[in-house]
Amino acid sequence: MMKSTITFVGLLTRAVLMAVAVFVPTLALFSGASPAPKVGPRSGGAERHCVPIGGTVMTNFGAIDPLTNTLGPASGGLRGAVSATLQGAPQPGTGGTVAFHVQHHWVTESGDTITVDPAVATAAPLPQTLFAIITYPIHITGGTGKFAGATGDLTNICEVVLGAKATVFRYTGQVCFAEQD
Repeated sequence: MMKSTITFVGLLTRAVLMAVAVFVPTLALFSGASPAPKVGPRSGGAERHCVPIGGTVMTNFGAIDPLTNTLGPASGGLRGAVSATLQGAPQPGTGGTVAFHVQHHWVTESGDTITVDPAVATAAPLPQTLFAIITYPIHITGGTGKFAGATGDLTNICEVVLGAKATVFRYTGQVCFAEQD
């Protein structure tokens, strides 16, 4: 009896150590944590300071009307609130995808606005009410306060659930700020 208990404890210990050895690196790999890209200042007509940026946005799809999301919270480097308006019905894309043409309205927690070009979110329909956003680039073209003269590019990954009206985005990219006087 004693030998089988020792063998069981030894096997259990080895199994736990192997699980930790596999789980911890896997968790780090899929947690979204990655080293920030090294981005240096760009030169142009005026000096610019570029920084990596990332965060999340949550909104309720179609909560104001069928084409407008509610104003939802944004976390991370562009912390504040965001809303978006579809600029018409979704359009069929290549390979069975669907293209959503979107205009964003972004206000930071300090009250600065971020101006962005109209964007196109390309989605792959999964079940009837679930879409996986496969490409969704957003281009920043300026704004007010800190974002006056700023430019930048964001990429997004996302899932849209139409029945639950839920959207959660993960954005990453870079914003280049004009040097302030």
